[in-house]
Amino acid sequence: MKSFKVPHTLTLLFSMMIVAMIATWIVPQGFFETSLTESGREVVIPNTYEQVESRELLTPWQLLTAVPRAFAAAQDIIFFVFIVGGVLAIARRTGTVDALIGRLLEKNRETPERLIFMVIFFFSLASGAIGTAGEYIPFVLILVALCRAMKLDAMTAVGMTVAGYGVGYGISAFNPFTVLIAQGIAEIPPYSGLWLRLVLILPFVLIAFHHVWSYAKKVRENPESSLVADLPDPLEGQEQAEYPQLNGRHRLILGTFLATVGIAIYGISQYGWYLYELGACFVGWGILITVLGRLKFDDAADSFIEGVKDLTHTAVLIGIARGIALILEDGQILHSIVHGLSLPLGEVPAVISAIGMLVIQTILNLFVPSGSGQAFVTMPLMAPLSDLVDVPRQVAVLAYQMGDGFSNMIVPTNAVLMGIIGIAGVPYDRWFRFCMPLMGKLMLTCAVVLALATLFGYGMGVQPQLESSIEVLSATQMLS
Repeated sequence: MKSFKVPHTLTLLFSMMIVAMIATWIVPQGFFETSLTESGREVVIPNTYEQVESRELLTPWQLLTAVPRAFAAAQDIIFFVFIVGGVLAIARRTGTVDALIGRLLEKNRETPERLIFMVIFFFSLASGAIGTAGEYIPFVLILVALCRAMKLDAMTAVGMTVAGYGVGYGISAFNPFTVLIAQGIAEIPPYSGLWLRLVLILPFVLIAFHHVWSYAKKVRENPESSLVADLPDPLEGQEQAEYPQLNGRHRLILGTFLATVGIAIYGISQYGWYLYELGACFVGWGILITVLGRLKFDDAADSFIEGVKDLTHTAVLIGIARGIALILEDGQILHSIVHGLSLPLGEVPAVISAIGMLVIQTILNLFVPSGSGQAFVTMPLMAPLSDLVDVPRQVAVLAYQMGDGFSNMIVPTNAVLMGIIGIAGVPYDRWFRFCMPLMGKLMLTCAVVLALATLFGYGMGVQPQLESSIEVLSATQMLS
């Protein structure tokens, strides 16, 4: 009997699209009514869910057309990945990337745990403050090369990157794309409850660090224990016997990189920039380093094309991943899933309801991988529901953050995750094996935090006034 072989990531994702299509034949189809916010986003209205009178069945043809539509829907991150890959190839041709890796090796060769902690900690701070996510993609290949030189593996590089990203979103202090939106919908003051989120950052970072370093230590001691030991190296053919010295020109190019990232961060926080604008920043940086690195423009163009070609596999995975949510939207069952999951919360004690909200938000992130999109779909229901079950609205917001943020690390519909593991050459099933135990540790800790926060009335001081709560409560009672 042949042993079971896990399918290719692309096969797995397309199979999930088929399962999603079958689900649209079984799950009741229905909608909540929605209203537009001042920013033009749709927010669901509680107590308005209705099933459609006649079911519309998706056909296999609609499944097939969902594939090119998914690529179109994910074009922003696909093209951003292409641009980043191409520009980093130019940077590598200048010798700057190899010189940087050599310098980091000098500082951390004997203390890789310090590098792992620093990456997780600083990535989590950035994600928690301004919602950075796709911005980490440029660092992945650098970290893969650095890990390989330190006798680690690509999984370690992905682990420290995604763990930092996930912790940052899950315990976000200021993230404008998740925390502020959710608090606004829940009608509690912006940035309220900040003290608890700040206190939780370090413990969650330490949990993530312990998991990644425990794995990395095993790989360092026994390379055969690596989860990707039998797979091709994503940097195969780019071996480096010696690394060039970090000279003045390299430092200047690195300075312009930091300036580019700084401009991008400022644009995100002040002007709402996203991937198109970030892509433009990197295009500009690519042109600048071509000049600073004294490269011929034809050579830079060749490098850019090679860098783009190397990421074609990644771009395909990102596009297909978007197709799963697209099928659910076409099949009109997304709101039905939200409605069905929310009903049991009114039948259990407050502490269990708070943990139930975490579970629900975690599940829903598979179907609504956008953090802000998930807030607009779920928080208009969870906020009044929390009043009904005696859970402070601040706790409901925290449950949303944790469910959305930590599940970003593992749901295959998350385009940023698929981009990161694709660039590093890590198949999704191997990543799942690495990440699932970490998810278990994080979710267990989240459950304890939410239970204690509910028991001690975290956020009760900022609950909406009684009048609005009574109005919401009367509407919510009809949900069940």
